[in-house]
Amino acid sequence: MSYTAPIKDMLFVMKELAGLDEIAALPGYEDANAETAQAVLEESAKFCGEVVAPLNVEGDRHPSSWHEGNVTTTPGFIDAFRQFTAGGWQSLQHPTEYEGQGLPKLIATPCLEMLNAANLSFALCPMLTDGAIEALLTAGSEMQKQTYVPKLLSGVWTGTMNLTEPQAGSDLALVRTRAQPQPDGSYKLFGTKIFITWGEHDMADNIVHLVLARTPDAPEGVKGISLFIVPKFVLGADGSTRERNDVHCVSIEHKLGIKASPTAVLQFGDHGGATGYLIGEANRGLEYMFIMMNAARFAVGMQGVAVSDRAYQKAVAYAKERVQSRPVDGSAKEPVSIIHHPDVRRMLATMRALTEAARALAYVAAAHRDIAHRHPDEATCAEHQAVYEFLVPIVKGWCTELSLDVASLGVQVHGGMGFIEETGAAQYYRDARILPIYEGTTAIQANDLVGRKTLRDGGEVARQLLAQIGQTVDALGAQRGAAFESMRQQLAHGQRALQAAVNFVVWNAKNDPNAVFAGSVPYLTLAGIVLGGWQMARAMLAAARKFEEDPSFYQAKIATAQFFAEHVLPQAAALETSIVSARGGEGVLGLSEDQF
Repeated sequence: MSYTAPIKDMLFVMKELAGLDEIAALPGYEDANAETAQAVLEESAKFCGEVVAPLNVEGDRHPSSWHEGNVTTTPGFIDAFRQFTAGGWQSLQHPTEYEGQGLPKLIATPCLEMLNAANLSFALCPMLTDGAIEALLTAGSEMQKQTYVPKLLSGVWTGTMNLTEPQAGSDLALVRTRAQPQPDGSYKLFGTKIFITWGEHDMADNIVHLVLARTPDAPEGVKGISLFIVPKFVLGADGSTRERNDVHCVSIEHKLGIKASPTAVLQFGDHGGATGYLIGEANRGLEYMFIMMNAARFAVGMQGVAVSDRAYQKAVAYAKERVQSRPVDGSAKEPVSIIHHPDVRRMLATMRALTEAARALAYVAAAHRDIAHRHPDEATCAEHQAVYEFLVPIVKGWCTELSLDVASLGVQVHGGMGFIEETGAAQYYRDARILPIYEGTTAIQANDLVGRKTLRDGGEVARQLLAQIGQTVDALGAQRGAAFESMRQQLAHGQRALQAAVNFVVWNAKNDPNAVFAGSVPYLTLAGIVLGGWQMARAMLAAARKFEEDPSFYQAKIATAQFFAEHVLPQAAALETSIVSARGGEGVLGLSEDQF
């Protein structure tokens, strides 16, 4: 089965929940209206469905391969990448002054979802390039921007992010890669980087590595890290490629999933030093790299949404075709397709509700980023930027964790056939498993949500969102019907649970940090469920307003939101208990090291 992008649902979220009309009214986004969005999404859906999606299974069965330092990608990838770049898809949301298209993140985000749903391994290459572009636009010199950004936008070159080393995973204070200054202002880099996504391949003329390293006089710890451009091919004065740089791929990893995406071990400086160029100021590399990391974290959250939707589509198609057993209510004497069985319906509804909630939350976050980027009022920009930054770890952490549940349910719907590789359901499960790990594990996202995003303002942004949830609860009370009343009650319970958790974090972080951080992942999960439930409630209200325009579509919206209210939102109370309980930290830390 190939992939069909859910354009109608995407446009619904963009218009009714993320405020596409408001985004199109911002300076510079005047052409980004509903008509533009629909045209872009339809073209993206066609490309992803017809060109990229058919290569997904091929990449799993015939992954990228390494031989003597060179990486050969899956058959078909080179041609697909050429079509991707020729179509301008890499440049969607980047500035027009560097030959980008300048569209808002809200329009680029559904295209990102489609690409990842079609082929997660393929999508990782442009995703990393997007991050490199963001970092260069923010911290690079004008000469660096002019030299590298147009080439990256055109797809002639691709970009990577080089943080991790054998001894330095999440703890970047341990980075040892050295950067020796040269008389001409360049640097020579020496060291090893691991887990470099698309760190070597044959799809582009050059690869622009952004590398964290230390200069000789750098202070210890994260304060002594600088960021460098290290191209695979060093450029001449006229911008043309000159010679192979001293950065080489010594191996690629053999992985559980995303097998077509080459994950490289890169060696810098084995033959005299890799030529690199400092980005911005020395010792501010981690600050600059976080620009790239935050872009990547949002994108990985969208990967969670994407693989969830792909797994759901696969499971629905199978459930409609697979005939097994008579219905429990006796409505037929012969075996029926399994979609008639209540528990299969429960699994499919769970997959659908989680995916729709995650999509809505991520698109709303993208809209906040657009307003922060383009609104003429500085205070408004700052307010929306704060909300976006608060939401990013939730989008990354919650949307990727739920993708494991959704993909696992997809296997379960298939029954024994789901465990057989030929059906394809297992690939989504395997591919999804990396998502809560790379670009910062769920615990790292949760610690960020607690430490940087909740405590830095005493929970102010969180309380603003909770107040808006309260307004939605009141609006639900004005609607008639069991579905709306069910959502009203459960969302109100969720609001109170999240409020209690925010208060617990703010009030106890200093005097009992172990208790707070022992509950950090449950706190992130609780925030995801309640904020996702809020978006589902807003979708219900929008569906009620527009019901007569398309009763079938909007009835499905209401029913899916009701399912979320009754089967997902009740988890909020249990999560609150595990976070707020006075003995929560003691329970986590109750076993000694030797007792494990």
